[in-house]
Parts: sequence; structure tokens; C-alpha cells
Amino acid sequence: MDTHRNGGLSFVVNPYAIFLLYLLAILGFVAVTLLMNRVLGPKPVASAMKLDPFECGAEPVDRMNVKAVPVKYYGIAVVFILFELETVFLFLWALGAQPLTGTLLLVFGFFLLLLVLLVLYVWKSGLLEDVRT
Repeated sequence: MDTHRNGGLSFVVNPYAIFLLYLLAILGFVAVTLLMNRVLGPKPVASAMKLDPFECGAEPVDRMNVKAVPVKYYGIAVVFILFELETVFLFLWALGAQPLTGTLLLVFGFFLLLLVLLVLYVWKSGLLEDVRT
């Protein structure tokens, strides 16, 4: 914590208070920007031409040619996000693990165990093989 002097008085600046003020400033800026856009921005009028789907400037050939994405791809997306998050947490752990102690190594081992269990689950469930077909 930082201690500042102000005319003979000293006060302590709480880091959480600074973070809260920063967060409030960001949210306030976003709110003011969105409000100004709504008040001062253009107000488009919906027309039949604007509501028509846009396909690279060409007229739509077949309006019924819309296919849903197979559900199996959502599973791949979820697994990808999980592995990405674990990678980020691993980097954060490596940066924050100073000095390296036995407890930190146990936490690292538990984290890697969860990662291995996730890989085994994905492999055993055949999630990756379903996508090839």
C-alpha cells in the first residue's frame, strides 16, 4: 500500500479502491459512449431492401439453403476453450510461482492431473474421431 502526505495528513491508498475506481471509470466511459451514440447517432429506417439477407452483393439464390452446424463441432469448441484456459492458467502459475516450494509443485501436479484426465476423456469419448466424418 502506498502512503501519501497531504498537508501534514497521511492516508493509505488501498489497491482495491484504485482498481474499483478504474473499473467504474471504464464502465462510465462505455455507458456515456453508448448513450451518446443512441442520442446523437443515425437512426436508420428499416426497409425491404435493408431487411433482405446480404450475400456478397448478389441476390439470394435459395432462401432454404441454410444448414445448421452439426452439434459435434460444439464439443470440439468447448474442449478447445478448456485447453486454452488451462494453458493461460499454466503460464500464470509459472509466473507467480516464485519461490518454488513443495506446495506449489503439488498444485502444479494436481493441475496437470486434471489436464491429463481431460485428454483421456476426450480420447475415450471419441470426440475427435466424430468430426472427420
